[in-house]
Amino acid sequence: MASTALTSRVRARSRRRRGAVAGTVGAAALALVGAALPAPRAAGIGDPLFPHLGNPGYDVRAYDIAFDYGGDNSKPLTARTSIDARVTASTMDHFNLDFAAGDVRSVEVDGRPAQHARAGEDLVITPRTPLRRGDRLHVEVRHTSDPTTENGGWVRTKDGLAMANQADAAHRVFPSNDHPADKAMFTFHVRAPRTLTVVAGGLPMGKTRAGGRGEDTVWTYRMAHPMATELAQVSIGRSTVVRSAGPHGLPLRHVVPVKQREKLQPWLDRTPRQISWLERHAGRYPFENYGILSAEAQTGFELETQTLSLFENDVFVSPDYPSWYKESLMVHELAHQWFGNSVTPHRWSDLWLNEGHATWYEWGYAAERGGFSVEERARASYEQSDDWRKRYGPPAALLPARTEGKIQLFSPIVYNGSAVVLYALRERIGKDAFARLERVWTHRYRDANATTADFIALAGEVSGKDQSAFLKPWLYGKTTPPMPGHPDWKQKKPGKTRPTTGAGPAGTGAGPAGTGAAGSRPAEAAGKG
Repeated sequence: MASTALTSRVRARSRRRRGAVAGTVGAAALALVGAALPAPRAAGIGDPLFPHLGNPGYDVRAYDIAFDYGGDNSKPLTARTSIDARVTASTMDHFNLDFAAGDVRSVEVDGRPAQHARAGEDLVITPRTPLRRGDRLHVEVRHTSDPTTENGGWVRTKDGLAMANQADAAHRVFPSNDHPADKAMFTFHVRAPRTLTVVAGGLPMGKTRAGGRGEDTVWTYRMAHPMATELAQVSIGRSTVVRSAGPHGLPLRHVVPVKQREKLQPWLDRTPRQISWLERHAGRYPFENYGILSAEAQTGFELETQTLSLFENDVFVSPDYPSWYKESLMVHELAHQWFGNSVTPHRWSDLWLNEGHATWYEWGYAAERGGFSVEERARASYEQSDDWRKRYGPPAALLPARTEGKIQLFSPIVYNGSAVVLYALRERIGKDAFARLERVWTHRYRDANATTADFIALAGEVSGKDQSAFLKPWLYGKTTPPMPGHPDWKQKKPGKTRPTTGAGPAGTGAGPAGTGAAGSRPAEAAGKG
């Protein structure tokens, strides 16, 4: 995600859990057992930054999600979420799904009605019979999905909807195991008025007419690779799909407002070159297709939703941003398809692996297209690294939520501060070894989850020397170590940073505002990406 400021939509939301707060249990479900459920509790897998996100006891294999959109993006959508999972707990008489922003109309487990209740931001489900390790689990939840939910994953556009679920908003759109550690296959079915176009991540599987007079269309899309819930994308609007081919015949499909196609075409045409550039650094593109979703909405961020990256339309049409900057944003989100989407963090504290790499390639591409050199960007960020570490924590050990329950997850330390770590590693092991490391990393952990420890170990393997003693202070230290090969680089004292004009490296994501972006978008346009 290319973050362009820090205050407007930081995806580190309040997750106030109120212990055993029971929701409403359907009367029909209660009648099945003749007694009320025990007080339900919220659960979590113990992520240090989102301790109540995700759920133990099962591994999701696939989601099949249906939305019925009536044409008004201020009204809830009728929805159905089906989940296929495998039980991993020894025995389980109930289990939780993350779900916080819709009405639950019914729940079935393996085709039979099941008891259900709400607890905090969880949906607690009790099947008729206990589940045991190795059991296949099929859950079907009929519910609503409200696009007006505060901090929800739906983005209301000028002509419809798009999704932006990062980091913890997917469960405000559909019931899920909402943590990147549990990647799964996805299928989406979306019914919408036939005057609208629906596009989702993955490959189109067909569309059919619906309604008595065929006034609606049902669109179906399926991912060919596993995906984290935060990366799901569904776009509904008055859009046109621009198709072309990328390197080695890769299908490209861009989704743009009908009236903006001509203005956006020059930017869309840059995508094949950008993919080829990244393939030289990170290996072959890891998914079935790629494209840009240009949305007429004010978000303050761009987002690397899998195979279909979300951009504000104004990023491309505004004359306020230089060409090299716009392209570097495109490369940032594209780089995430390798770093974050294909190779996905195991815990949110591993986020630096996503954003550090995306920022690193953003810097490199910008330098080649007329922006600042990588060394200029690295030095400007290095000078502020100590201040960022104090405010947000080290790159791989971000500070937990403060008393209000909010964590500044998408902060400068995970963007520029983490790219500085990669710069230091390259200075340490050399350009050739670093280039091998990047390609081996994306190949070895493709379609999987990986940890910071995995990266440290691989750096040692590729370089031929254990890099733990070098990398751990960079990733976990309260202060920034000396930069190899640059003894003259020093930390700036707070208040002594370079001017943030938006025209130099300190004003392009490395300045006091800590936008995390690589260009001149104003710091007050906060966001994520």
